[in-house]
Amino acid sequence: MSDDRSVLQGVILRIDKWLSSVNVIKRRTIATDMVKSGVVFINDIEAKPSKNVSIGDKIRIKYLKEEKSYQVLNIPTTKTIPKSQKEFYVKEL
Repeated sequence: MSDDRSVLQGVILRIDKWLSSVNVIKRRTIATDMVKSGVVFINDIEAKPSKNVSIGDKIRIKYLKEEKSYQVLNIPTTKTIPKSQKEFYVKEL
């Protein structure tokens, strides 16, 4: 159901692409590997690389020594965004 919001806006982005596009993770291949390893969660459900993100979703990443949470504020329409615009797309919780 949460994907309906992005579909209505005409913008859909997979979790691995979103993580790299908004500069949470530097490379898409690393983002894909992390998702496949089971350390990325969308709304507290383990994510798969093909899972789409929607505005308002909460993303949680379990690193070796810490855990970080983010909220999806916007879906980028380009492959990457300038680091200066990161706060328009993602908010660290």
